[in-house]
Amino acid sequence: MVGDEFDLVQTLLRLPGYGPDEGVEHHVWPVPDGPLDGTQLAGVIRLAQAAGEALDAGRTVLARCYHGYNRSGLVVAHTLMRRGADADEAVRLIRARRSPWALHNELFVAYLRAGLPTARLLEDLAE
Repeated sequence: MVGDEFDLVQTLLRLPGYGPDEGVEHHVWPVPDGPLDGTQLAGVIRLAQAAGEALDAGRTVLARCYHGYNRSGLVVAHTLMRRGADADEAVRLIRARRSPWALHNELFVAYLRAGLPTARLLEDLAE
């Protein structure tokens, strides 16, 4: 459970009572821990942009999913990439700081290596 210890909370699933305290900025974008469609990828891109903007403003950010490995890792990795890291560097950093199991969803790593905007366009074309 999250109270008010973060300025921005980003939640990648819907669970009753899973929100932060009232008054805390909260973005909810349900994402499966599997193949993502273009709309879901667009949401991840927007969350990463919002996280980066909040960090630039000196705010604290929590990106969370159920276990904290894949979906939140995807958002954090894309945020790092928007700030200059390459995909492999972002994945290495997340695994070093969170867990060696973080971003074990190889499809998410492939999305990062391709670039989320590119992956989004390809998914939109496939539909």
